[in-house]
Amino acid sequence: MTFKIRENLWLNFSHTKSFNRFFLKGYPMETISIAQIKEAAEYIRRQTPLRPTIALTLGSGMGPLAAEITDATVIPYTDIPHFARSTVPGHAGQLVIGKLQGHTVLAMQGRYHFYEGHSMQSVTLPVRVMKLLGIEIFIVTNAAGGLNQSFSVGDLMLITDHINFTGMAGHHPLRGPNLDEFGPRFPDMSTPYDLELQAMARKAARRAGFTLREGVYVSLAGPSFETPAEIRFLQIIGGDAVGMSTAPEVVVARHSGIRVLGISGISNVAITDTTSDQKTTHEEVLEASQMMASKLIKLVKGVLTELSG
Repeated sequence: MTFKIRENLWLNFSHTKSFNRFFLKGYPMETISIAQIKEAAEYIRRQTPLRPTIALTLGSGMGPLAAEITDATVIPYTDIPHFARSTVPGHAGQLVIGKLQGHTVLAMQGRYHFYEGHSMQSVTLPVRVMKLLGIEIFIVTNAAGGLNQSFSVGDLMLITDHINFTGMAGHHPLRGPNLDEFGPRFPDMSTPYDLELQAMARKAARRAGFTLREGVYVSLAGPSFETPAEIRFLQIIGGDAVGMSTAPEVVVARHSGIRVLGISGISNVAITDTTSDQKTTHEEVLEASQMMASKLIKLVKGVLTELSG
């Protein structure tokens, strides 16, 4: 009798608006509309007569590359409709549009992240805007922990592939209605990072006289750094570097038909032993990123030179 009463109560509740709101719909899903993307793009166009075809996202501590851009127009993210504010040290939170190595470029000086409380659709909105602005090539950088034991702090790693753990867990930037104006419902991701651009990066590194590491980038949600057990797991599945960004941006770029070059700066070496006295801090990441800035500048300038040729 008790079971029957409970069953009837459940059946009645399951048809209420409260059930639909809290159980069927789950967490609210933020979607970005075409109108919002166009509004952001139009605002940026009004700020400068320049029309960039190459975009860069500069990760933690890698903002000095933006200082190399000449004839620059600087636009704070907070001024751009539907852009979010970056709250992380080392991320200036502004667009820099100008000239670099003879190319008209758009640089995101810092990014905002999923772990800051933004949806994946919001985090990747700038990439959608890049497409409407005419971007054809996207150079994405990040500071990452070195999983590969042969890597050292200060190395740059060419990203040849990635493992998008956050997306695999359900927080995928293409979740929700497909934006057919940009790409297909089920985009191919067999070559997320452009092979020709990778070859140019290798050539640029040789000319600059430093070793460019290569490997697979693992994208996690953050903001906590990984436990030793998690590090060992990521090494087993083939990760060479780990961070808290990039893969969602790359997925959206490829969905939009934008070619991608990815570079990770190895800012710390992964800790695999719980008894270690070592600690990973964001301050350490920023310090190492500043050390890598000169190499990153040479590498990006070298790639842009190759593109001119």
